[in-house]
Amino acid sequence: MKKWMAIRSLQAAGVMTLLLCASGMARAQLYSEPKAVDAQQGKPPMLQNIGIDQRLNQQLPLNLEFRDENGQPVKLSQYFGRKPVILTMVYYTCPMLCGEVLSGIASSLGVINFNVGREFDVISVSINPQDTPADAQKKKQLFLQRYRRPGASEGWHFLTGSQPAIDSLAKAVGFHYAYDAKSGQYAHSTAIMVVTPEGKLAQYFYGIEYSPKDLRLSLIEASKNKIGTPVDQVLLYCFHYDPSTGHYSAVVMNIVRLAGALTFVTLGLFMTILFRNEKRGARRRSWNSNGNGRMRRT
Repeated sequence: MKKWMAIRSLQAAGVMTLLLCASGMARAQLYSEPKAVDAQQGKPPMLQNIGIDQRLNQQLPLNLEFRDENGQPVKLSQYFGRKPVILTMVYYTCPMLCGEVLSGIASSLGVINFNVGREFDVISVSINPQDTPADAQKKKQLFLQRYRRPGASEGWHFLTGSQPAIDSLAKAVGFHYAYDAKSGQYAHSTAIMVVTPEGKLAQYFYGIEYSPKDLRLSLIEASKNKIGTPVDQVLLYCFHYDPSTGHYSAVVMNIVRLAGALTFVTLGLFMTILFRNEKRGARRRSWNSNGNGRMRRT
């Protein structure tokens, strides 16, 4: 009975995994990206060069120097080497858009069971050289209150820096922005980048809302599978990141292969237990035919 229950448990786990993959595949098929349009069409002159170029596998200049929210000089290299990092280019005196980006991060991370400061870190870098550590500290306290997880203070860093340092980092990640002297604000696009522990750009996510599933898978992949669960590893087999959409899309052939492998393993276990039961039954019948197992007197 226990063996049959084990088989049923294995089958249930396999079916659940396949359902997760299949549901993702259905969503991927239903999801359609907007048709490509001329990115420069209808843009004001100042916005012609605003945007983000993906620099996948680009090594960040980890020797760049900034100041943290406490005013202490730091190098980017201090935050790398052990864990993947989510990097954001914002500015702390931004009246609207940057706050939405940080809110989107806090909201998505609030769903994921990974914790900032333990499985990964977050680095927010201001593109405004006039932002001060006091501005960074104020913004940090605001989003730590929204995130509400212990240890996050040690893992979410808000940096400020000089114009050369900012420009070097922005160039490395492909972040194009411009300062509007009339409004006193910066024109920029919105995206977050996932970076490997070695400091290489792994993935980009655009907009101000980020899929928790995609973000979780990206962190697992960037960590070289050092975090996550066996189910996450199966999902990574079923889904591949598409740089053109910024989403994880279902890989149909991998799902078919996984279903075939699961069916083969289940049938193999079933046949093994069936043969074992048959052998036991044969031995039991032989034992019974020799006097029900009782010794005979001679």
